[in-house]
Amino acid sequence: MNIAEALILGLIQGLTEFLPVSSSGHLEIAGALFGLKPEESFTFTVAVHGATVLATITVFRAEIFALLKGFFRFRLNDETAYIIKILISMIPVAIAGFFLKEPVESLFGGRLLFVGMMLLVTSALLLAGHFAKNRDRKIGYLDALIIGIAQAIAVIPGISRSGATISTGLMLGNKKEELAKFSFLMVLLPVIGANLVELTGDMPAGPATGTWTIFAGFLAAFVSGYIACRWMISLVRRSRMIWFAVYCAAAGIISMIIA
Repeated sequence: MNIAEALILGLIQGLTEFLPVSSSGHLEIAGALFGLKPEESFTFTVAVHGATVLATITVFRAEIFALLKGFFRFRLNDETAYIIKILISMIPVAIAGFFLKEPVESLFGGRLLFVGMMLLVTSALLLAGHFAKNRDRKIGYLDALIIGIAQAIAVIPGISRSGATISTGLMLGNKKEELAKFSFLMVLLPVIGANLVELTGDMPAGPATGTWTIFAGFLAAFVSGYIACRWMISLVRRSRMIWFAVYCAAAGIISMIIA
């Protein structure tokens, strides 16, 4: 992998991690079309995922600080309740990670026909969320679990995590203003935890990737992720996600054609 390829992959990872178009699906398509495969470099994969985590923390730094400040008062206040909801939302993806790791991994590896079909599912979810009746209801504990199930399903390549979780929340009638924030905060610990598990395990063999190449991918993922995260918050508030439904449908059809 050279610096140009690292910049492309970092850009794809940063943009598609936050926009409702499926980062895993787009990386599969990029791998098939251009021969770009970030999974060949374990360190690079960890770096770009770390960059999107850092982008999320940067965007929501004030909210995260307020949540932690309230939580460490050790009383059942709004901040503690919110963190409990985030922890509840993590249960389904944790179960999927522990018990369904091998079946999910078998879905990767250039299966463009399958990725295309799942992008069509993402498109349908975005359409359903767009036309859902907006009831401006706060996210409850049961809502957090259901949104967490949507996140667990989104480990499938082609299913957008942000698209699935935000659309599910919209269909539940949750407030738009809360959904983008909750969707992005709920993924922080699972991604950090998954990377830590990988780092403490046996590192897969693969070609070495240079420091500057990794840095280029990290920087591209962080900058594009920061922009995409802020943009996505605005799009959810203004109900502009329908255009991503059109995009996912087009990308899914193209993926199926070239499969």
